[in-house]
Amino acid sequence: QVQLVESGGGLVQAGGSLRVSCAASGRTLENYIMGWFRQAPGKEREFVAAISRSGGNTNYADSVKGRFTISRDNAKNTVNLQMNSLKPEDTAVYYCAADRNVGRVTSRTGYEYDYWGQGTQVTVSS
Repeated sequence: QVQLVESGGGLVQAGGSLRVSCAASGRTLENYIMGWFRQAPGKEREFVAAISRSGGNTNYADSVKGRFTISRDNAKNTVNLQMNSLKPEDTAVYYCAADRNVGRVTSRTGYEYDYWGQGTQVTVSS
């Protein structure tokens, strides 16, 4: 139904900034909750941020609150994650995900998402 492709990952120094983006094809994103998750080597996938269908509500993991900002542009069919004040512990593969459930506003739970991108690597050096 929808294909998600992440981009914008790379190598940055601690304290730096990076923006990762998610572009969708197949369907418009306006009817989907969008989320970002990440998975570091040897660790389980964790929730990062989510945004409601219209963009009016956001949800962040405590570890990134105040540093990361999720946004969406439904007209452009894109979702972004602006990452500031990056730390080495932010190093992970970042995944974009879409949740089509009409009963939710945002979701922090990975299994509730229906579509996933392939991920983009973010590496933060100390």
